Amino acid sequence: MLIENDKRGQSLQLLYSDERFSVPKNIYIIGMMNTADRSLAMLDYALRRRFSFYDIKPGFVTDGFIKYRNSLKNDKFNRLIECVKSLNDIISSDESLGDGFCIGHSYLCNLSKDKIDDKVLSGIVEYELIPLLKEYWFDEPSKVNNWIINLRSAIK
Repeated sequence: MLIENDKRGQSLQLLYSDERFSVPKNIYIIGMMNTADRSLAMLDYALRRRFSFYDIKPGFVTDGFIKYRNSLKNDKFNRLIECVKSLNDIISSDESLGDGFCIGHSYLCNLSKDKIDDKVLSGIVEYELIPLLKEYWFDEPSKVNNWIINLRSAIK
């Protein structure tokens, strides 16, 4: 694989021509992978042997998200964020899940002050977050039900 760090700068003859090809040493290839998809585990291990990895955490505490959150001035939205952050602590410490399964801030982005209402927040909880939890803890219905109560309470 010419894109591996120790192969960069070396040229190979292409299969169907006399041309030679190489990947320069100063090229960075950036890819994204959802490690929560367990069906990709074998591919994940193969890639980890060849490339560097950088984990991206949910951005609830970034300056940009905090500014966005403050601009909405919505108590229910704020309570929902705090609930999701608490939920992420549980997900992170769960042996069968871990950090890669934390709920990201993207579920709560692209809302505006004039369009954020109970229906929108309820839609996020009911149709995005709850189904995710049911998938995560399909064999732990009491845990799911606990968090359903917490999430719904946050937006009341």
